[in-house]
Amino acid sequence: MSLADSQTAPGLPVRGRPRSEAVERAIVEGVMKLLEDGVPLAELSIERIARTAGVGKATIYRRWSGKEELFVDVVRAAEPVDPELPGTSVRDDLVALLEQLRRRGLVSRSSAILHNVYAQMKSSPKIWRAYDTTVVEPRRRIQLEILRRGQLSGELRDDVDLDLLNDLFVGPMLVRTVMRPDGELPEGLAEQIVDSLLTGLRPVSSRA
Repeated sequence: MSLADSQTAPGLPVRGRPRSEAVERAIVEGVMKLLEDGVPLAELSIERIARTAGVGKATIYRRWSGKEELFVDVVRAAEPVDPELPGTSVRDDLVALLEQLRRRGLVSRSSAILHNVYAQMKSSPKIWRAYDTTVVEPRRRIQLEILRRGQLSGELRDDVDLDLLNDLFVGPMLVRTVMRPDGELPEGLAEQIVDSLLTGLRPVSSRA
């Protein structure tokens, strides 16, 4: 995904001032350049970012309330765009979500900068909290809503806790992408995970 595409990606926050893609791209690319030069997140001040991007500090503050919010957008610009869900079935929506998680894992593996940023974010409570609130929690709410819809439609057993269901579907892909960095992430893995779990999670009357 290009930075230009990321600026119009669904879900990115829209701020109160008309957006200038060229300015925001320069700022995001300025942060990425500093990261590529080995500057730790903790040492990235708004003043230093502004100087690298060739803009004033006020320009950054008009678009981001602080560097935590800016860093979240930098990471989101480097990640694959969140998928549009088919909405045809719980299976199709779950496959789309897990496929996006697989692709994020591939991007993280291929980008030393992004991998390093993830690690630094987790060591910074303020930055990780901003990412968790802005990105992780909204994704999780979507996942839970899909599973809730599956229980109501009879596609999933209704005697299993939603949080547990979510862990069952997302967990295997997270193991491959986070805990087993050398584990394979082949095409079709999302379908394999979803179909394997659905075999045991469909209501008894609907199983083949």
